[in-house]
Amino acid sequence: MIRRVHEVMTGNPVTVEQLTSLAEAARVMRDAGIGDVLVVAEGRLHGILTDRDIVVRALAEGRDPTETTVRAVCTTDPVTVAPDDGVDQALDLMRRHALRRLPVRTPSGDLVGIVALGDLEIERDPGSPLASISAAQPSPWPTPAEPT
Repeated sequence: MIRRVHEVMTGNPVTVEQLTSLAEAARVMRDAGIGDVLVVAEGRLHGILTDRDIVVRALAEGRDPTETTVRAVCTTDPVTVAPDDGVDQALDLMRRHALRRLPVRTPSGDLVGIVALGDLEIERDPGSPLASISAAQPSPWPTPAEPT
């Protein structure tokens, strides 16, 4: 039986508005224990922002994370899949576009989830090292020590 994206995706994706600061988006990611947020404009998907985007496209370029918006550094028009697409189709898109995450949209454009490479690996080979890592619960971030 062909498995469908909606069977392996994470529902209720975390979103931020495109004018959200990078600092606030980073806090949202930290608090949710995730490495990406979907960027929306008036409720519609505009892009995807990863923790790596913040580091490479903003901090490494000297941008101020409190002044820079997610719109300035996110990947726009991300490749997406539909909830009823097959898992193999999602894997093929990830391979062809060198992606680790795919937003999941209905045919009418509503965001309903996100599917990550780890989600698909858990489905494909639950005993693989990537599946084990992906299935593990993240540890909470320690509170930073006060400067001395």
